[in-house]
Amino acid sequence: MLRLPRRGATRPLPYHMFDRARFGLEARNARQLERIYHQSQERAWDGAAVLNGLVEEHGRPRVDPEKRPALARLFAVIMWGELAAWKISAALADELVPFEAKMAATSQAYDEARHFFVMHDYLEMLGAMPDHLDRPIERLLSAVMNADHLAKKLIGMQLMVEPVALSVFHVVRELDVEPVLTGLLPYFQRDEARHVALGLKYLPAMIRQMSTRERVDLMGFQLRLVTMELWGSVGLMRDYKALGIDPRVAVEVARAKQKRALDLLLTEMGLVSKMPLELLDRYGSSLMEALLPADDISLRERLRRSARAAAWGKQPIDESLADEIKTPAA
Repeated sequence: MLRLPRRGATRPLPYHMFDRARFGLEARNARQLERIYHQSQERAWDGAAVLNGLVEEHGRPRVDPEKRPALARLFAVIMWGELAAWKISAALADELVPFEAKMAATSQAYDEARHFFVMHDYLEMLGAMPDHLDRPIERLLSAVMNADHLAKKLIGMQLMVEPVALSVFHVVRELDVEPVLTGLLPYFQRDEARHVALGLKYLPAMIRQMSTRERVDLMGFQLRLVTMELWGSVGLMRDYKALGIDPRVAVEVARAKQKRALDLLLTEMGLVSKMPLELLDRYGSSLMEALLPADDISLRERLRRSARAAAWGKQPIDESLADEIKTPAA
């Protein structure tokens, strides 16, 4: 099943869920998907215990008053993003038919529920509970949650949104803006890096069964997500700066992690040509030069740099920024 069923449609029990060949799922990938579930159980952490332990060690979370609103807005993206990830992974656990993929999605739903309540409790302790999200980010999460195709949900959440969340964890952890938060982030990072594997191991089988029109539509969906991600970064620019983070550095870290995930997907599919990834990267790079210039320059110079990035691409990415994103061991 690829396209989502109509609301209210009757669905029988999936007696064919063990027929890997029917879904184009290789036995090796199926075993790795099943392993994701078992690893999630083995590596699960007690959210309340970890948070309370960090508070006992470092004291109640405290941030300079001038930085608190910025931290609240930035981690509003994380908190509500975790809820979106919870909803999406729960939907995937319901809609994905192959047994092993269903198990992997189920384990992710469990992780995302923990992430959501821990981040909620942390922000509540900090006195920085967010009211709402900026419109571009809300539209981004809504687009993935309400996507009409399972492949869009998978590529949107596992290979595009999760790497962006990992980039926020990366830059904030390096700043050490607040010790309890710094102690929490490695737990989130380990889980989110593991979640990428569901997309890497099941998306190739799904894409192979898609028509040409569906594949073109999937590429267009990715371009729309990149647009919303960068517009969201513009909205968060003042918050990054208030916390001492260069917005372009944050975007470059996200670009590295996202490109690494998508590159691994193409490798899993056995594709030698990286043209789809190159086009996506050039589009994102061009948009970044227009929306997030490196310095205070004229609109004309922004557009010139944007056109150059579209034509020639950007400098090579520092792959060490994405070292946690990898294909799971066989």
